[in-house]
Amino acid sequence: MKLHGTLTSPYVRKTRIVLAEKKIDYELVIDNGGADGSGLAEHNPLCRVPVLLLDDGGTLFDSRVIVEYLDSLAPNNRLIPPPGRERTLIRRWEALCDGICDAATAIMYETKRPAGEQSQSWIDRQRKVIGFGLAACAHDLGEQSWCHGTAITLADIALGSTLGYLVFRFPDIDWRTTYPNLAKHYAKLMQRPSFAETAPQG
Repeated sequence: MKLHGTLTSPYVRKTRIVLAEKKIDYELVIDNGGADGSGLAEHNPLCRVPVLLLDDGGTLFDSRVIVEYLDSLAPNNRLIPPPGRERTLIRRWEALCDGICDAATAIMYETKRPAGEQSQSWIDRQRKVIGFGLAACAHDLGEQSWCHGTAITLADIALGSTLGYLVFRFPDIDWRTTYPNLAKHYAKLMQRPSFAETAPQG
């Protein structure tokens, strides 16, 4: 299998962590599709990473689809529970964390526009989303050892990928001080090779 993506995308990192935790061999192809992203259209009509190229020639895109497929490949280290309430709660965590990343990446794209075309009100709105999202993560995590259950799941992977992206792109957001439980959890996750070896670069 080949995973097309960048070293900075939180969605790609989430996928890489799942691959590492599941001990699945793959080749990472650094690819952002070129200046306008259209170079990815051959594999993903949405022109976004990550994209997983399967050995049979098929392709999967959107990190949520890819990680579900990867978790189904082998019974070891299951990260997503079987269908039911437990699974729904894990996917809720993923949706929350992906939403924070969506807001953060929207800010990044907006700030790359010419200064006269940028919308400060749009940026401010996305920062509020990040703030609300972090507060919800901290509340839901509480003093638990893991986001859900008694071992690492996709929820923890999604949260760790999100917090890592904020560390990388938004050092001005001092979530560690505001939410010490998130800081403690992130520090624990970063002790795992799957997280340490996929920290954003660029």
